[in-house]
Amino acid sequence: MSITRFSLISALAALTLLVAACGGGAPAGPTATPAPRVLTLFTTTTFPDIDPSTSFSNDSAVTSNVYEPLVWYNPPGSAEVLSPGLATRWEASDDSLTWTFHLREGVKFHDGAPFNAEAVKFSIERTKRINGGAAWIWSPVNEVEIKDDYTVVFHLDYATPLDLIASSGYAAWMFSPSVGDKDSAWFNEGHDAGTGPYMIEKYEPGQRIILTRFDDYWGGWNEGQFDKAVLEVVEDPTVRQQKIDSGEADWTYQIPTENLQAVDANPDVKVVVNPAFQNLVGLFNNKKPPLDNPKVRQALSYAFPYETYLKSVLEGYATQSRGPVPTGMFGHDPTLFQYTHDLDQARSLLTEAGYPDGGFELTMTYATGDTLEEQAGELWKAELAKLGVTLNLQPLAWEAQWDLGRGDPANAQDIFVMYWWPTYVTPYDFLFNMFHSEESTLFNLGYYGNPKFDEMIDTANELSGSDKAGAERMFQEAQKMLVDDAASLFFFD
Repeated sequence: MSITRFSLISALAALTLLVAACGGGAPAGPTATPAPRVLTLFTTTTFPDIDPSTSFSNDSAVTSNVYEPLVWYNPPGSAEVLSPGLATRWEASDDSLTWTFHLREGVKFHDGAPFNAEAVKFSIERTKRINGGAAWIWSPVNEVEIKDDYTVVFHLDYATPLDLIASSGYAAWMFSPSVGDKDSAWFNEGHDAGTGPYMIEKYEPGQRIILTRFDDYWGGWNEGQFDKAVLEVVEDPTVRQQKIDSGEADWTYQIPTENLQAVDANPDVKVVVNPAFQNLVGLFNNKKPPLDNPKVRQALSYAFPYETYLKSVLEGYATQSRGPVPTGMFGHDPTLFQYTHDLDQARSLLTEAGYPDGGFELTMTYATGDTLEEQAGELWKAELAKLGVTLNLQPLAWEAQWDLGRGDPANAQDIFVMYWWPTYVTPYDFLFNMFHSEESTLFNLGYYGNPKFDEMIDTANELSGSDKAGAERMFQEAQKMLVDDAASLFFFD
């Protein structure tokens, strides 16, 4: 999951603006063809991978409209946590080792093939076989059994809430068995094989992607819904704001918080603020001097001006994190230690580590155009300078930032700043992806390695379906390890 993951703040143009933008140009009269309704979205980052088996980044803006899961996870405040997707109902055995999903009938893939149990088995087995992105979500599944055309039975190695897993925003997408011989390159040329309301019409990597409606969508179409969606990649926040103000864009996000009041004053624009299981982290390079010394990492954690940042930059839209699992989620620990801004303590720790006057430089990478990440860096840089530490800020396009981070830790960044939000709603997602040891780097971009931590979160994950309270205690103890080690700076939820 990418990563400049979506920010907490979105700007969404009101319907009046959309109708005005889309309603002109068609000739009058009974034979006139109505102009298509087009939604124009300005996004900050590219879509690194649109293969539904391996997509694990900002690509979700595309995949979640082109593909569908068996189960949908509902927004906060909904009457139910989960609702039917391509499965209409499901049930688990008493020991949660066997799950049966009853599938929606009459659904077609974009290639015309029918959605059925064979497609479910194919989708999950392809994703597990490739074993990229978030394929780990299916690790409990030992076998996918086709009971009949519209019933599929999952046999698990250990008890787990499979309905939550089936609602994942990554690696849980269903796709047509007709792509059996296609590789990721085929998908990333702009092809798709989903059941969702939209198909990929055109893909220009690094610039834009155009989605067009699938007329045979099983959910049907209502008057006034969008015929097309154009996702334009625009890194510059000033340009994104200008496009919203002028009406050239219908939706964007990551407008600087200090500009939101002025944007909201435009009667054609609505600013929408949503709660999210999302946070911002600064992953320390645990393999590279001087950050291989935990005292240096702790010192840097004490040097960040949390209160100033939350008040002056975020203006109340977020709270300081307590570790990596965000507020309100199962596994969050409200008693977990928080670092505070304390330059005296930072200086003392640097002295203990052998750097009484600082005297070293660090490079922090972040996504180009992300004002929250940029301003965090600027504030931190000023405080670190008081300790004799130079912080170099390096904005990069997300894909370039990620590529650098996945290289040799000795030649990589010192601090990797990014957002995280859950693949599916479990603390294991945050702890496993960002901090579990990896043979090949994906998202453990601070290169943290602690066998005791790995064993603890793996065990907690396996207990989640049978001993939730015990699993939570273990997840919380694991987070304490990360905070004690200062494996990352935890900015905000």
